[in-house]
Formats: sequence, C-alpha cells, structure tokens
Amino acid sequence: MSTLAGKTILMSGGSRGIGLAIALRAAADGANIAMLAKTDTPHPKLEGTVHTAAEQIRAAGGQALPIVGDVRDDDDITEAVLKTQGEFGGIDIVINNASVIDLSRSLDLGAKKYDLMQDVNVRGTFMLSRAAVPILKDAENPHILSLSPPLNPTPKWLGAHTGYTLAKFGMTMVTLGLAAEFARDGIAANTLWPRTTIATAAVQNLLGGDRVMAASRTPDIYADAAYAVLLKPAAEYTGQTLIVEDVLEADGVTDFSGYAAVPGTPDDRLFPDIFLD
Repeated sequence: MSTLAGKTILMSGGSRGIGLAIALRAAADGANIAMLAKTDTPHPKLEGTVHTAAEQIRAAGGQALPIVGDVRDDDDITEAVLKTQGEFGGIDIVINNASVIDLSRSLDLGAKKYDLMQDVNVRGTFMLSRAAVPILKDAENPHILSLSPPLNPTPKWLGAHTGYTLAKFGMTMVTLGLAAEFARDGIAANTLWPRTTIATAAVQNLLGGDRVMAASRTPDIYADAAYAVLLKPAAEYTGQTLIVEDVLEADGVTDFSGYAAVPGTPDDRLFPDIFLD
C-alpha cells in the first residue's frame, strides 16, 4: 500500500473546510503541506487561519508550511513555490483549492465579484499550477488536483449563475489543458467534485444555511477521495473530471453513511451538488 509519507503538497487556501480536510488526510501519512492562504488573522464569520491549519496539520502527523499570500498575486505564487521547494526539497502535488463562490444572477453580480471569481478560480489555478510545473517534472508521481466540476454546459447550469459557472468551468478547462500539455512529462492533472453538497462554511453562509448543511456530507468524503486520486499512477490517471463518490466506489467503498453530516440521514435525502445532472 503506497502512502503520501514524505510527499510535498502545495495547496491554495486550506485554512478551513474541504482544503483543510484534504491536508489533514495527507498529514496522517506524514506528508509535507505548504498552504498559500490569505487568512493571517481570524475572519469575523469564518473560523480558521493559515496558522491554525498548520497547527492541526502538525498535530495530525504532517509537516506544515503556512504561507500568507494571495493566489491572485504572481509574486506571492513565485514565493510560495520557492519557499515550498526550499523547505521540503521539491513539490509532488499541487491542489487548487482556493475558490470564490457567488451564485448571484447576472444582473445582480457586482463587477468586482465577477473579477474576483475569475482571478482566484481560473487565473489562480493556471498560475499556481504553471509555477510549480518545472518542479513537478522532477517528482516521482506528480499530481495537480483542482476542486472543480465536470464540464456540463447545459442551459440549466450556464444560466443558473453565469459568472460562477464560468469561473468553475474555467478551473476545469485549465486543469484539462495542463493534463494534455504535460502528459509527456508524466504530470497528472485531474478535477474532483462531489455528488452532494459538503457541510462547509460556504454552504452554511451561501447555499442554504442549516437545512442544506443537514442534508450534506462531511468534508471527509472529499478528503478520502482526493487521497485516493493522489496515490494513483500519474502517467495513467490524468485528464479526468472525477466525482468523489465514483472514485471511492472504484476503490471498493460502497457505504457512504458514515459521511453524513447528520448521522442517519439516508442518501436519498442528501442535497445534490450543483453542476451535476
């Protein structure tokens, strides 16, 4: 059984939620995790900073390198890549976790918020991944993993929240493009998206509060699926838009009841995530 012991992950965001869950799953193996995140001080509505995340990673058995910075800033990206390489000797995995969500309709979406989603979700994914590619090329089993959905450009999803849809599909297109471009270098690039909503602060605050939270799964299901993806042979397992539950089922997991945010919630009562039919 292979593990992520000694592997180095560079993640955007990760102070809380799904990114932190993925980091903690890798830390349990003894992985090194560098996080490029903006949350230097506590947010009034959201718990967790890059520093508290680093403490949790170390407590879980991993090495942590918290880097305060912004994935929109090219200098911050360069510094994060160089610091990570300097601290841990290389980079094996890039996880594009940082993402901005705003489900506003087109006439209600502020121009600044539109730009923010494009800058963080699409440009950030491209620039962070690209900056790490020269180092990933030297890794034994290099992976890029973006937390974005399969491309499903139906009127239902394009029309639901055009600005956000563009930004999430853009993340996916960047990732699929990198998969094709760097296949000969043996770098895997895949996306991962859940079939149900995940109980995070974003869901609580933006998608529907307690009702949707109660009909969601915990971030652990995303973390377990991401972990499974990152152990796959990079040369063969690339260019895919993966679904969390499909990844786990392929590895023999058939019972997802333990992932219910509210124990005992039947699967058919869970809230389906956006972008999937």
